[in-house]
Amino acid sequence: MDKTYIKVNGMDRYLYRALDKEGQTVDFLLTAHRDQNSARRFLKNCDEPSLINIDQSGANTAGIKAYNSQNIACIEIRQCKYLNNILEQDHRNVKRRTRPMLGFKSFWSARVVLAGIELVSMIKKGQFKTSRKTSSLSPADQFYSLAA
Repeated sequence: MDKTYIKVNGMDRYLYRALDKEGQTVDFLLTAHRDQNSARRFLKNCDEPSLINIDQSGANTAGIKAYNSQNIACIEIRQCKYLNNILEQDHRNVKRRTRPMLGFKSFWSARVVLAGIELVSMIKKGQFKTSRKTSSLSPADQFYSLAA
């Protein structure tokens, strides 16, 4: 679990993202603030993991501890910045797509566009079960077939 910065209306907003061991995207969430409530809200959307690798972020640590106490969960926290390398490299795709845009004008448009970017990334990773008819399609055509 990690976060990256996205410019929305000239201000930094926070894109929380989670990946599993194989580099498959688990979930993502765009928030206006980086605090305990944002980290806890992100965890509510995901399936409950047994172990989370995070960097030295105090907000994520506090959010996971609050989630554990509220939901009687036992999520183990492992704070090691080098174990997040898969996730940090996966941020590259989002940054590559959003940097030429020079930020977003509204939070809503950022949320919608980032959801599309994440969806295309998940299709490229092969996370969706496809029929024989769509398995021969390119990732972009698979995306368009989902949108249509």
